[in-house]
Amino acid sequence: MASFTVSHICCTSMPLLPLFKMLLFFPFFITIISAAKLTTTNSSFSMSFPLTTHSLSTNATAKMLSSSLMLSSRNTKAPSSSSSSSYNLRSTFKYSNVLIVTLPIGTPPQAQQMILDTGSQLSWIQCHNKKAVKPPPPPPTPSFDPSLSSTFSVLPCTHPLCKPQIPDFTLPTSCDQNRLCHYSYFYADGSYAEGNLVREKLTFAPAHSTPPLILGCATYSSDARGILGINRGRLSFSSQAKINKFSYCVPPRQVQPGPAPTGSFYLGNNPHSTGFKYIPMLTFSQSQRMPNLDPLAYTVAMNGIRIGGKRLNISPAVFRPDAGGSGQTMVDSGSEFTYLVSEAYDKVREEVVRIVGPRMKKEYVYGGMADMCFDGRDAGVEIGRLIGEMVFEFEKGVEIVVPKERVLADVGGGVHCIGIGSSDKLGAASNIIGNFHQQNLWVEFDLTNRRVGFGGADCSRLG
Repeated sequence: MASFTVSHICCTSMPLLPLFKMLLFFPFFITIISAAKLTTTNSSFSMSFPLTTHSLSTNATAKMLSSSLMLSSRNTKAPSSSSSSSYNLRSTFKYSNVLIVTLPIGTPPQAQQMILDTGSQLSWIQCHNKKAVKPPPPPPTPSFDPSLSSTFSVLPCTHPLCKPQIPDFTLPTSCDQNRLCHYSYFYADGSYAEGNLVREKLTFAPAHSTPPLILGCATYSSDARGILGINRGRLSFSSQAKINKFSYCVPPRQVQPGPAPTGSFYLGNNPHSTGFKYIPMLTFSQSQRMPNLDPLAYTVAMNGIRIGGKRLNISPAVFRPDAGGSGQTMVDSGSEFTYLVSEAYDKVREEVVRIVGPRMKKEYVYGGMADMCFDGRDAGVEIGRLIGEMVFEFEKGVEIVVPKERVLADVGGGVHCIGIGSSDKLGAASNIIGNFHQQNLWVEFDLTNRRVGFGGADCSRLG
């Protein structure tokens, strides 16, 4: 869902970045919130939730939440106020394009499914609107009922966030008939969410919760889930909750019928991080803000692409922001496919055509953005074997290696597509590394040290 007010791509049933998610992406976000601290008592702790890959019709239940929450003491020394407690968030999902996490919102907690999105800032939940004259159809997952939470409050119109012309905050806000702060969020794929800005806490256990965080409480939306916005913006979940580090491991897509694959999500230190390889996170000062740049994205310096062992003739400059901000390369969990600007996409397509051009599906574009597709239920294996592995090269010799078995995505109807789309067709000016190319890979965002780490793993076997 690309946002017209934010720019990003994240989450729809299409291949891509709906909320930069298919969110189109030019998110310039908020400057005002005082960051909250993760509350602990006298021991540091770790937590784990069911993070499963769900089909969009799967219901979230309180049973799911209680069975997935695990709180374990790590030591007897209390963490400092600036530290973040680590916990493992897992959720099952039908891995078609998004990562769904189930979080405990409110007091007492209500299980809410949210799309984990490193490409957007505002987090919002589906709220139950009992008083609506013509309420929208209920979502397939339980919505949040504010009347059941003792820690819920709505931001008034007088709150600074509800005033227009706030630097770095382009989310349209207004004062509704009840003098409460109303917001509207529109994405590039046509999806939307609107409701009130509120304060609410995440309650992991009686003694472990966040202070109230600013969230969107959507009473009207075109998506069944909420969004966990976790980019570098001041309003993001990680910023408000003082999370200094987080990581996730995306399991391989489910190809054959069977149990849904399970991935892992940590807030804080990851016990698997010993072998991670890190690259610097590019950041941009206020004076460097450019029209096509998303300054709050997790931007990295990519150097090149190899296909079947052949390094394509693409200048590293293509993967870095130019004078107008076009060309930045970002890591985005809310985008399904990877997207490349034309200078890089054309070279990739040229090589694919050279190798398997006669097999390519003619005049076919999946989701309006991916046009390297092939017919045949075995095409994923056959074409992948011919193309070979694909490698994204970064600084310091760090690489994301995509094995030939996962070069193509099964998009249904016996069609398989290379998991790369054109940024131009998307309407974006950036290179985006989507979750399709993050399978079986730990991805860690170390906010304190401004770096992104990668580590190979069998993500479906992590407990």
